[in-house]
Amino acid sequence: MKKHTLISILTFLLFGIIFNVQCSHVHKQSKPASSQAPYKEMDEQIAKYVADNHIPGIAYGVVKGNQMIWSGAAGWANIEQKTPMSIDGIINIASISKTFTATAVMQLWEKGMLSLETDVNEYLPTPIRNPHHPDVPITIFQLLTHTSSIADGESYGASYASGDPIVSLEEWIQNYLIPEGRYYDAASNFHSWKPGIGNDYSNVGFGLLGYIVEQVANTPFNLYCKTHILDPLGMDNSGWFLYEIDTLKHITPYEDQHPLSLYSFPNYPDGLLRTSVRELSYFLLAMINGGEYNNVRILKESTLKIMLKAQIEEDRSQGLCWGMIGFKSLWGHSGGDPGVGTYMYFSPKTKIGVITFQNNHNGDLLGVFRRLYNTAEE
Repeated sequence: MKKHTLISILTFLLFGIIFNVQCSHVHKQSKPASSQAPYKEMDEQIAKYVADNHIPGIAYGVVKGNQMIWSGAAGWANIEQKTPMSIDGIINIASISKTFTATAVMQLWEKGMLSLETDVNEYLPTPIRNPHHPDVPITIFQLLTHTSSIADGESYGASYASGDPIVSLEEWIQNYLIPEGRYYDAASNFHSWKPGIGNDYSNVGFGLLGYIVEQVANTPFNLYCKTHILDPLGMDNSGWFLYEIDTLKHITPYEDQHPLSLYSFPNYPDGLLRTSVRELSYFLLAMINGGEYNNVRILKESTLKIMLKAQIEEDRSQGLCWGMIGFKSLWGHSGGDPGVGTYMYFSPKTKIGVITFQNNHNGDLLGVFRRLYNTAEE
C-alpha cells in the first residue's frame, strides 16, 4: 500500500460536488448453490457497512479451489450518475498491481533471461547506483523484497496527474534514478543504508522492475503483461492505461466526499493495473492453483512456492513481492491510492481467497475482508 502523503496529489484530482451517501443498494452477484444463509447475512452486513460509513461503493469476491463461489457489490460506482457498483466495474487496484509486475519478472527468470542476484545494471542501458554506496550493486531480489535502498522521494508523489501518463516509464526511471535527471535527488530518492541491508517499502523499486522487464523482453511493459499474463488468463477488460480499457466501466474514486478524476503516474508498474473483481479472480485462482488457471499456466508451481516464502530476516512476512498477514497466515497484497482501497489474499492451505474493492477510504475494509474470509471458511 502507498506510504507517501496524498494531500498534494488530491489537490488537482478533486473536481466534483459534495455527495451524501443515503442508500446502500445491494447488487447480488454469484452465490453458491447451497448454504446461502451465511452469505445473505454477510451481504446485508456489508450493505449496512457502506451506509454507516458513507462509502460510495464496495465490490467483493470469494474464490475457492478453482472457481468463484460468492461475490457481491453494494453502493455506487458513480454516485452522480447512479451507476451501481459491480464485480465487473474496473478500478486501479493500487499496489496489488505489484503482484503482476513480480509475475512478469519471474516469468523471465524461469526462462533464464535474468537472475535475481545479478546487478541490475547488467540489464540497463545506463547504470544505477545508490549514491551513498556507489560500489554496492542493487539486485532484482532486493527490488522484489523492498531491500534495494531506493526510496519514494518527493518527485514520486508529485508525479500523479489526471489521465494517462505523459512521461514514459523509461524517461521517468532514468530521470529519477540517474544523476543529472530532472527528478534526481540523492537525499530524497535513496536511503542512507546499503542495498540489501535495510528494509523499506519502495514503489519506485517496482517501477524499476517494470523497466527491467521492458529492457530484457524488448517490449513495453504494458504490452508484455497483456501478452503473457492478461490475455492468457482471459482478463480481456483489464489494462495498465485508460486507453486500454473501457472507461465507461471505470469506478469513480472518491476522497473527502468529492469525486476524483481518473489519474495515473509514470511509475505505473507499482500500482496502476486497472481491472475488475471478476477478472482479478482469474489471476488469484491461478496463484491458488500453483500458477495455472483454466488450463493456462503463467508460472511454474515451483516458482510460486519461492515467491510465497519468507525471504528476509528483517521481515519474515515478506516473500518475493507477496506478503503474509497474521490473520490466518494468508498470502497476498493490499493497495491504497487516492479514493481506492483494495485487498487480495488467499490461503495456500484452504485454497480460499478473497478480493475486496472500495472507492474511498472510509470505514474498515480490512475488517470486511476478514469477515468475508471467515464466512467462506465456515
